[in-house]
Amino acid sequence: MPANILNDSITVDSVATDSVRGKKPLLLDKIKYKAKDYVKLSQKDNKIYLYDEAEIYYQDTELKAGVIVMDYVKNEVYAGRLKDSTGTYSQLPFFKQGTNEVRPDSIRFNFDTQKALIWNSRSEQQAGLGKLGSDAMKVYAEVTKKENDSVYFLSEGKLTTSKDTVDPDYYIRIRKAKFVPKQKIIAGYSNIYIVDVPTPIALPFAYFPLSQGREGGLIFPTFGNDPQRGYFIQNGGYYIPIGDVADIAITGDYYTNGSYGFRSATRYRKRYKFNGGINISYENLIRSQKGFDDFSRTSNYNIRIQHTQDPKASPYSRFSASVNLGSSQFFTNSLNQINRSNTQTNTFASSISYSKTFPAYPSVNTSLTLTHSQNSRTQAISMSLPTFQASMERIFPLAKRDGIKKGILQNINFQYDVNAQNSITTTEEDFFTSKMFEDARVGARHRIPIGTNFKVAKYLSVSLNGNYEDVWTLETINRRFDAEEQTVVTDTIAGFDRFNRYSMGASIGTVLYGTFNRGEDKKIQAIRHTIRPSISYNYSPSFEKFYETYTDGDNNEVQYTPFETSIYGRPSLSRGNSIGFAIQNTLEAKVRDKDSTVLEPRKVQILSNLSFSTNYNFEADSLKLSPVNVSGATQIIKNVPINFSATLDPYAIDNNGRRINTFNIKNGGGLFRLTSARLNTGFRLDSEMFKKGGKKSEDDSKDRDPDYSANPFELKGARDGEFQFDRDEQETDDDVNNPLYANEIPWDMRITYVATYNNSNRQKEITNHSIMFNGNVKLTPKWEVGVTSGYDIKNKGFADTRFAFKRDLDSFRLSFDWTPFGRFERWYFFIGIKANILSDLKWENRSQPFRSVR
Repeated sequence: MPANILNDSITVDSVATDSVRGKKPLLLDKIKYKAKDYVKLSQKDNKIYLYDEAEIYYQDTELKAGVIVMDYVKNEVYAGRLKDSTGTYSQLPFFKQGTNEVRPDSIRFNFDTQKALIWNSRSEQQAGLGKLGSDAMKVYAEVTKKENDSVYFLSEGKLTTSKDTVDPDYYIRIRKAKFVPKQKIIAGYSNIYIVDVPTPIALPFAYFPLSQGREGGLIFPTFGNDPQRGYFIQNGGYYIPIGDVADIAITGDYYTNGSYGFRSATRYRKRYKFNGGINISYENLIRSQKGFDDFSRTSNYNIRIQHTQDPKASPYSRFSASVNLGSSQFFTNSLNQINRSNTQTNTFASSISYSKTFPAYPSVNTSLTLTHSQNSRTQAISMSLPTFQASMERIFPLAKRDGIKKGILQNINFQYDVNAQNSITTTEEDFFTSKMFEDARVGARHRIPIGTNFKVAKYLSVSLNGNYEDVWTLETINRRFDAEEQTVVTDTIAGFDRFNRYSMGASIGTVLYGTFNRGEDKKIQAIRHTIRPSISYNYSPSFEKFYETYTDGDNNEVQYTPFETSIYGRPSLSRGNSIGFAIQNTLEAKVRDKDSTVLEPRKVQILSNLSFSTNYNFEADSLKLSPVNVSGATQIIKNVPINFSATLDPYAIDNNGRRINTFNIKNGGGLFRLTSARLNTGFRLDSEMFKKGGKKSEDDSKDRDPDYSANPFELKGARDGEFQFDRDEQETDDDVNNPLYANEIPWDMRITYVATYNNSNRQKEITNHSIMFNGNVKLTPKWEVGVTSGYDIKNKGFADTRFAFKRDLDSFRLSFDWTPFGRFERWYFFIGIKANILSDLKWENRSQPFRSVR
């Protein structure tokens, strides 16, 4: 055949069928074929030979190989590799039927029976094992028999998720198996090989689900031993998908001494509508055995609900929920490693809210909210069931809605808002009982703020404001003196009542600028000082009309207000009449850039804020001047924000620490007496900063809020010191391709420093002096070490200290978490396969759990 004829096809003529034998042709379509080098038709052998980049297409079957031999009488085809002079194989066959793909060394396929024999086949199956995400399972077999379109039989096969299929770091050897692509593999005796070394981990038979998407199945547990509770299994259970929008995983723990626990985790998501999850945990923990002195039984629970509505679902209404409630000691008492990271949580908070906006002018925003706050130390619980809020947008009655507002009259504006709530304060012991409602308080507050602003002498900004409040309550008190019992009796009176209060004020302020130019040839070319002084006046009358009196046992009249139990405060008995002073400063510098090619100087903030504020109370009989509050912030050191504050009292104190109506300077002291101070800073260091020419990104400079915790040794949740080292970070290709760092070890560290000082009674005491830090060191591209700790410099003690070691073993993940000392002293070791489909192939071990302080 001429070499230039590389495309051809074979057509089966149905007319030529032998009607005597009655056999119908099985080839129902054209067979298309082509090759790069040559296509040879041998009538003697009834075969077609295709060489070099050979391809055959028949219906949904596609075959590509280095060489293909097709027997057009038997309707059978053989495909194999090409071998060059060096013995290197190339152009391995590629067989595809429908969506199933196989990459063998050679294959023999019959078009009539659709059966095939495949040697050294390799295929890749995308499989999800009941979890979000998918993994590729590589299937290799020395000999594969294709029975039909959906069933294959394997002999001497290997299953692995390793990237290297030729020399995998691990695989599961199966002697015989039935393989249904994208559905399952059912195998006989199987065992794991690591680096071609057989391990004793084996099963007489095995089932490997390969279905795409989510399917129900068992969740393999963890086994271990606890000296107090015996042998245990943890985190075993079952996964159930619910349609396309939700799933649920039910897991549990069991200990041989009778302790048990279970968890239910539900996730749901509907595109453009909502998403969220519900997690319920319960643990019944038994310590020791009945009859022993140290026997105890505790039951703990935790409920977490998260619901978020997609903004596209409804532009004018929104429902959201964030619930975290349960036993105060749930995380600290829990024996499960998955709760380890939450042991520092001291506050549980919940909020469920529905809001709706009425857009017509004037627009009104409304919301209905249920809140819950629980302190795990005091076990006090505060709830609002519910809180209703509504607010109307600001209205300018004397100005056009879209016009420019000028002058004092056109800027007159007012708003209206209402807040109503049912407030409950209880304890964990009375939670979910009728007692929690006994001290419930119900009330509402209506408020109308009115204001205006204008300019005076072009540079002075003046604002006037007033505020009216009307407070409603469903409960008041009546107080009287019982002569027989010689005690004061307080009666609670149910029923509607109300009181009102109002106030007014004014303020005036301006902005002053001062610039000191040093010259463009100087490194610091100019310094700019901005001052924002302001004076404010506030007045509120006395509301004596809402007060009553009773006569005590000494015939003295005692005043009280029936509205003492109001959740919005009580009417003031004293008149407010004060003037306030405040000065805010900023200091900036223009600095010549180090790069001589940059013509424009850069701005550097020396002081981003330095504020002084105080007020003078005209109504006070003494001590009219309040302490001066000082606060400031600077970032004069690049990427190191420093915040500081102090309180300066102008008055002296007596020997008992009480303020007296004598200025401190007249009492032999200075102009002001420093009563308290605070300094905090936080910054981040990493290896990139110490490289020559290395630059910090803007994101890095914002990485840590230096004021994230008032006291790092009184941690209050995930934001206050819960640092996670179990991130599933994948190595980049650069890390893999560059196994050595050439003497450069990437590292990073975050440090937070806090110091507070108290001198309210001449004690000159540093009440808090602590430093918190966490960091990571990447010893190699696949070895990472992390540490989280803190040190109380004042009390000379360490905070909860954790070391985390992580090792990327390509297909495996290894981690070791160690708390060497303290209340939560323990260690935890884990090694397992990364891929979700084989995530149950793992081994973990841990130390004896810490003993909770009860």
